[in-house]
Amino acid sequence: MATIVLNWLIRLVSLSWLTGPIFDKELRVSSRRRRNYVLRFLYVTFFATLATLVWVEAVPRGSTSVFQVSRMSRAGQTIILFIVWFQFIGTQMISIVTLSTAISDEIYNKTLGLLMTTPIGSLQIVLGKLLSKLLQLVLLLGITLPLLAIVRVFGGVPWNFLICGLAVTLTTALALGCLSLFFSIFTRRAHTVIIGSFVTAGGFFILVPLLSLLMFHRVYNEQTIIRKVAYVNPYLVLSEATDSMMSARGGLFTNWPAHCGIALAGSALLLLLATIFVRKVALRQATGQDVILIGKGKVKTRTRKSVSDRLRRVVGPPVFWKERRTPWLGRFSVLRLVLALLVVGLVALTYILCWRENMLGDEEVQMAYVIVFTSLGVLFTMVQPATGITSEKESRAWPILLTTTVSSWEILWGKFFGAVRRSSAAWVPLFAHVLLFTLVGFIHPMGIVQLAILAGWVTFFLCGTGLYFSTRLKRTTTAVVSNVALAAGIWAIIPLFLAMIIGISRANDDFLEWYMDMNPFVHAVVITAATADKGMLDRYEWIQAGTRDVHSAMAWIMFVVISYAGVAMAFLGRAWSRLRRNPV
Repeated sequence: MATIVLNWLIRLVSLSWLTGPIFDKELRVSSRRRRNYVLRFLYVTFFATLATLVWVEAVPRGSTSVFQVSRMSRAGQTIILFIVWFQFIGTQMISIVTLSTAISDEIYNKTLGLLMTTPIGSLQIVLGKLLSKLLQLVLLLGITLPLLAIVRVFGGVPWNFLICGLAVTLTTALALGCLSLFFSIFTRRAHTVIIGSFVTAGGFFILVPLLSLLMFHRVYNEQTIIRKVAYVNPYLVLSEATDSMMSARGGLFTNWPAHCGIALAGSALLLLLATIFVRKVALRQATGQDVILIGKGKVKTRTRKSVSDRLRRVVGPPVFWKERRTPWLGRFSVLRLVLALLVVGLVALTYILCWRENMLGDEEVQMAYVIVFTSLGVLFTMVQPATGITSEKESRAWPILLTTTVSSWEILWGKFFGAVRRSSAAWVPLFAHVLLFTLVGFIHPMGIVQLAILAGWVTFFLCGTGLYFSTRLKRTTTAVVSNVALAAGIWAIIPLFLAMIIGISRANDDFLEWYMDMNPFVHAVVITAATADKGMLDRYEWIQAGTRDVHSAMAWIMFVVISYAGVAMAFLGRAWSRLRRNPV
């Protein structure tokens, strides 16, 4: 009797009754994977290198001890701020990507119904999938705690800030992971889930605060509105905490525990809905029904068509024909329509509010719109091409395709042009905005031409790198993370390290400025600033060479196009050479 009670207490404390064997299996498997240890080593090495560079720049050798002591707190603040914000943004992206196929893999591999024939419940399936995918994120956050504790000894960083940053990071990653897991129930395609999750998060975290400021700034002051919205916005919470620490006002956003509680409540609601829908799908699979979820959990049974109705004549290159037949957001037209109406409605609302404040003609406002729409296009183009071949591998159709008479070049270029075709849809909001304000006289027509060139070379480059990672790696999640990491490294992390190294060595910064002028977001800002001057064409304020006229600017833009096109062709060449290696 005592043994039974003891085993029951151990099971209750360990929470195995809640997480189920799926999470237990992931714990055992992850401890045997070499790549997890390599990832942790690289993660710690990255932050240690960053801390060293910041320390050397802030506390130079040869200075007096009094000066070094006075600079230690500032160096500690800089290091901790970068680590906290990097982890805050990085964990959100990784949680969305890793959970994008959490349930869809089980549904479309017909294994979800088999799980329901075991003692595992739908709640255990959902929680096991969620916690097993977020396990590595929690471990990465945990191994940086000693580094944060050591750096905090330098002074200037209260413990409350570290606790606030860790809590907000964990709850936000959990909430977005639950959102991605919920979306994965309704579509099989990872890029659809990823884009939908990012658009939802962006609308909630960016558009809601902006709309609140534009709608209520005449009733409440700006600080009051921000504090109200901060209850549901983690970016505002962490920004307020950062500002309080750097300005030495003492006292953070005191209600950050309430924000974390609201985030946990939202996560619980999403998990409850996911559990209900997963149970519906699993029970129907277990009873042998071939169904798909549509709308609000309604079920539509697939009807079998005759052979003549199902056959479609292939026209042109077969791989590209197949890619053209694939909708860019999956087969659910309702999802595409709702997403389009949501985006158009929110953008139209911002237009109306900015027009009411007489702000639409301001250069800064146009620049903000262009940056947001460019970020949307870059995000979709980073994600979608990396899923082209890995999705074939995961569905086990890739070896079959390689046994056909279709050549490697036909496969590669079919996949490439299919990725370009689907990625081009993400740039429609940018060109719709620019065209609209060109017609009303706020933007010069040259802006359309130059932004089209920008969208073209970004799409060409990211489709090339995405296909390379898709041929080299087996899993869609890994390929997407690799392509996103490459773009982030080229356009964000490398410039940061170059700036630190140049600041330490006191070297000439011409190379850094030249490198920054090849950044797509710098191009978007410079082009908008030059073409959004009340419809007039102004001079182009580049970082590296100062002001230039339109002809010199076009010459530089074409140089950047050729440079990135050459790199993309190199990646495509490597993708072609690896196309038939390790087909399974």
